[in-house]
Amino acid sequence: MSDSLSELARARLRWRARRGLLENDLILTRFLDAFEARLTEADVQALTQLFEMDDNALLDVLLGRADLSGVWDQPDIRRLVGQMKSL
Repeated sequence: MSDSLSELARARLRWRARRGLLENDLILTRFLDAFEARLTEADVQALTQLFEMDDNALLDVLLGRADLSGVWDQPDIRRLVGQMKSL
């Protein structure tokens, strides 16, 4: 992927953002609506990794009830989560 995501890459990212908890869906969709056009390859990789997190754990992180830890405690993921929390 170059600086901008292809239509297929956008569709895949939005599909992966669909979660079992409505709250996660709302936060992730709002994030993608605001930042999707500016996502880099590193951002897509970080989001893909973040999407592997359990729904309840992800919600706790997005609501500030828990901190990122383990494989998710990375600069790119922390930056993206910060952007999600700011919306």
